Amino acid sequence: MTRDEALKLVTSWTTNKNLIKHMFAVEVAMGGLAKHFKENEGLWKTIGLIHDADYEKYPDKHPSVLIENLKIKNVNEEIINAIEAHAWKFNGFTREPSTKLEWSLYCCDELTGLIVAVTLIRPEKKLSLVTVDNILSKWKKLDFAKGVDRKNIELCEEKLGIKLPAFVQIVLTSMQSISPELGL
Repeated sequence: MTRDEALKLVTSWTTNKNLIKHMFAVEVAMGGLAKHFKENEGLWKTIGLIHDADYEKYPDKHPSVLIENLKIKNVNEEIINAIEAHAWKFNGFTREPSTKLEWSLYCCDELTGLIVAVTLIRPEKKLSLVTVDNILSKWKKLDFAKGVDRKNIELCEEKLGIKLPAFVQIVLTSMQSISPELGL
């Protein structure tokens, strides 16, 4: 699946600009993690881009509709498995992530939302000025960005062997590289 095909899939199902920006953020975060692990950046970024493609239109079935669509298109099984695993414990999905690729998606998905939340509370609202320390200072404040499951992100240490500050740095730097596209 090419990036153009992935983007077409995303925009055919998603009109919410913030959700599209979220998928862009996860796309670049996955690219940064692929680079860190010396893996296939194109594949990882594609997975990040499409991971929530069906969420707006089919929230109660997510990511079932996307998975079925990808199977019909005979998309690489690795993509399908990663999409399914990112929904572990959500909408009845029980497939736990098992590979670096799957755990990377699972852990960075929530983190992109926290990074956006930290950016938006800053007076200048500029992603380029956000630091790892800014993000970690909000980490234990559970009343901040309540919807972000920090435990999912913290699995980066156990499952990926990356300490939390380093993981935050990879994702933050990746997102900063596309800050204009994110409107931040």
